[in-house]
Amino acid sequence: MKRKKWIIMITLYSILLTVAVYLSARYFTKKYPSPLTSPVFLSTVIIIIILKISKISYPDYKQAKIIMTYLLGPATVSLAVPIYKNRDLFIKYIWAAVSGLFIGSISTIASALFIAKGLHLSKIYLLGMTVKSVTVPVATEIGGIIHGNISLIAAFVIITGMIGAMFGAKLLSWFKIDHPFARGLSIGTIAHGIGTAEAVKEGEIQGAVSGAAMGIAAVLTSIIVPYIINFIT
Repeated sequence: MKRKKWIIMITLYSILLTVAVYLSARYFTKKYPSPLTSPVFLSTVIIIIILKISKISYPDYKQAKIIMTYLLGPATVSLAVPIYKNRDLFIKYIWAAVSGLFIGSISTIASALFIAKGLHLSKIYLLGMTVKSVTVPVATEIGGIIHGNISLIAAFVIITGMIGAMFGAKLLSWFKIDHPFARGLSIGTIAHGIGTAEAVKEGEIQGAVSGAAMGIAAVLTSIIVPYIINFIT
């Protein structure tokens, strides 16, 4: 009974901690905008530090993670609303979107392979990096097909999303890519859900396009990677 109460208390504490830190990080990034104050990156670092100080292990935190991850389902589905509202825009730029998604998906896979090969990384790292730009649930499923290390794949996916969220918009602005459709397409293709969360802040069009790009890029990657992996490993 005591163990059960302890689990419930830790779960509630972890959920409240995560929400409070994330909201604080959002406030902080508005006041001090910088890639290093990106809410996802900043809140992740702070939560890890607090959990370490509190001596709460990952298994203890895991139950809270499961609950919060479950709530991501409705949040992800809600992305369909702006996609539907902007459906005419998707039709207008359909061919640009298709070519951009295909080239972007191929580029993310190719860049991962070149980096892994160039650094002489082992096969396990190469396999993990090929699916770094798709959302975790899809990446782990692909990982099972290609016999990759699921934990390593999840780590690469999260790191890629964080980098995309931190620097994606800055790089697009640096290259003077200002069109909302192009910005959303780029971020969604490369930085999946974490990047899409940042794209939503820019505007409804960016968020809608990024959400659609995230889903379609995941489908393309899941088709491409299992077929080519035997030829590159």
